[in-house]
Amino acid sequence: MHSTNLLLEEPIRMASILEPSKTSFFPAMTKIVGTLGPKSRSVDTISSCLKAGMSVARFDFSWGDAAYHQETLENLKLAIKSTKKLCAVMLDTVGPELQVVNKSETPISLEENGTVVLTPHQGQEASSTLLPINFDGLAKALTPGATIFVGQYLFTGSETTSVWLEVSEVKGDDVVCIIKNTATLAGSLFTLHCSQIHIDLPTLSDEDKDVIKKWGAPNKIDFLSLSYTRHAEDVRQAREFLSKLGDLSQTQIFAKIENVEGLNHFDEILAEADGIILSRGNLGIDLPPEKVFLFQKSALHKCNMAGKPAVVTRVVDSMTDNLRPTRAEATDVANAVLDGSDAILLGAETLRGLYPVETISTVGRICAEAEKVFNQDLYYKRTVKYVGEPMTHLESIASSAVRAAIKVKASVIICFTSSGRAARLIAKYRPSMPVLSVVIPRLKTNQLKWSFTGAFEARQSLIVRGLFPMLADPRHPAESTSATNESVLKVALDHGKASGVIKSHDRVVVCQKVGDSSVVKIIELDD
Repeated sequence: MHSTNLLLEEPIRMASILEPSKTSFFPAMTKIVGTLGPKSRSVDTISSCLKAGMSVARFDFSWGDAAYHQETLENLKLAIKSTKKLCAVMLDTVGPELQVVNKSETPISLEENGTVVLTPHQGQEASSTLLPINFDGLAKALTPGATIFVGQYLFTGSETTSVWLEVSEVKGDDVVCIIKNTATLAGSLFTLHCSQIHIDLPTLSDEDKDVIKKWGAPNKIDFLSLSYTRHAEDVRQAREFLSKLGDLSQTQIFAKIENVEGLNHFDEILAEADGIILSRGNLGIDLPPEKVFLFQKSALHKCNMAGKPAVVTRVVDSMTDNLRPTRAEATDVANAVLDGSDAILLGAETLRGLYPVETISTVGRICAEAEKVFNQDLYYKRTVKYVGEPMTHLESIASSAVRAAIKVKASVIICFTSSGRAARLIAKYRPSMPVLSVVIPRLKTNQLKWSFTGAFEARQSLIVRGLFPMLADPRHPAESTSATNESVLKVALDHGKASGVIKSHDRVVVCQKVGDSSVVKIIELDD
């Protein structure tokens, strides 16, 4: 564990806590991933979500078919066009997810101390004594005394809507369980989680591959959320599969850590993946409750030092049905920011919650408040020490740009980039001011037609804390023969002024390539 990332006045003026927050063009430096579903798929609602602060839209294929999600995506495109706000697309795979098959969708009542049988025979009707599941090998994986959790998909944690089972005996392919708490399972989809048990199913199933090929490839998805990542090899296999699908070779893979198996191989997975999603819902079942915070802090620190985006899930579950989060949830969001999270992922809260827009807005405000007391100076020193010497050329430039921006109290850092790597490295040092990433498109050809790169790189920065992209005119190169590159810089400055980030007499730090050299310069603006 490391020293705190919290910076407060000593002693803090308690009255200052009640001072109203200043409105900003960027609601928060921390990004928000929203899952689009029944309550959040209309053009108007998605537009409101974008204005509230959502920068990545997640499409969860655990439910709904490709046609349904395509309709939602078309609505997202219309919302982006009307709001003029960029938004990335994340496809979330199903993976080796165990599910209870309840075809009739009739609520199932389970009584404490009763027994219920889990069977792989999916043709049977689900009832209070029999739960058909989608996996043939469960009986082989379990032994008496094992713990099983069953709950509504993206459940809210209520004991009355989820149930704990304890295996009493295994009969052939069936598993007989004792019910540990009274509950009613309502809805069409329940997930089943066995604590610390290896499930012998592929991480990327044939169904997942089919969805990626038929839905992900035509829509040029920005991120693939790889559910139940357990080994680095899972990421390598997914990347090899994506590399054969044209533009998806640029798609970033975010490994979703959901169980102890993924936790045990975390370092190797982090080295292979483009980012990490801490799926705290399933981790909270697999880990003892008192260990969850420790894993979160350790995993986020590792991601921060590697310069890879880290996303935290399951923060404001109660907002699925309520307009305000609980005090514990509000504190949890802030702690995720102080621990180093790049983004907060909202699941049920936006997918089927009653207040998707209000949830995004509330989480954004909490993140913004936490960012004000984030100890950037301590974080910067720790990161520099971790990286060590000699630094790479690009890392040295990035860290110097951040240090210069802090020393001169710059209002923004502007970074010209083609691949997005330089901008991500600057963001790695968590500057207290926004980083405006000006993505310069590159011209490429397959000998049949011309096309520009840059759109992927711009959207993929929408999940990185503090990074705000804009696409530059392709006629202006990222590299310049002079130290000015005036036209594209003027466009970036005008964008900053229009958004209220840059004002007269502000100082701005600019990071760009001039010939073969990288340059960091400080500009002081006139009236």
